[in-house]
Amino acid sequence: MAVQQPFPFAQMIWTVTEDVFFKDEIILEFHSFVHIISGEMKVIQADRSYTFGAGSTLLFPRNQLSAVIKQPKDGRPYKAIVLGLTLERLKTFYAKTQPDLSQKTTHKVRIFDKHALLESFFASLMPYFGLEEKLPESVASLKVEEAIAILRFIDPETDSLLADFSEPGKINLPEFMEKHYMFNMPLEKFGYLTGRSLSTFNRDFKKSFRDTPQKWLTQKRLELAHYQISEKHRKAVDVYLETGFENLSHFSYAFKKHFGYAPTDISNKHTKG
Repeated sequence: MAVQQPFPFAQMIWTVTEDVFFKDEIILEFHSFVHIISGEMKVIQADRSYTFGAGSTLLFPRNQLSAVIKQPKDGRPYKAIVLGLTLERLKTFYAKTQPDLSQKTTHKVRIFDKHALLESFFASLMPYFGLEEKLPESVASLKVEEAIAILRFIDPETDSLLADFSEPGKINLPEFMEKHYMFNMPLEKFGYLTGRSLSTFNRDFKKSFRDTPQKWLTQKRLELAHYQISEKHRKAVDVYLETGFENLSHFSYAFKKHFGYAPTDISNKHTKG
């Protein structure tokens, strides 16, 4: 069972997935500073994927469309501390501190090697989870500022990422959708990420693809799944989540309806061959 235990101040949570496989597709409106205590997390994005185990520390940039899979490992549940760095808190910080924007950066997941400052910071948060009363805002602000200061110290590109307060602008819709169609997100989210309202997104989509988003997305996901099963010799149970389906039985039904045969027919053919 997945459990999220709120921290005694805003934007900090303790996430626990106990002995179960958990998958979600996310786009966070804030940067997430994460330290994994146990278990394993896989992050799948359009052009790359990452696997993080116990002891990993990462900074997950905001507005990144990703599939996140969390699961137990080595007999221990997935467990992590997550610090949310909201735009509001970052703007407050950088109103007092001049950002160093001389270093160019990309909005990709930042992975950090073990560092004494990182270890001590996350260790310092652990006792707070036992508090019954709310942590004073002044202390909460200090911990957020400490996190930002540590990131700035160990990563010269931090300011270029954290001090970027821009929102997604209108971008090339066909190019974006060809890269991200496997993510099972609401159309409103696709619209936001391409700088469009839902109505404008639907209009521009039909103009570009001559089809509705729902039909096009289903076809693209099924074609990707077919390729993974037929060419990569993977099983349906291993690909349906990665190709944008939430339910194996629904995936199998849609696959057979579209291609005229079940995904297991391909797997059985490979086995016999």
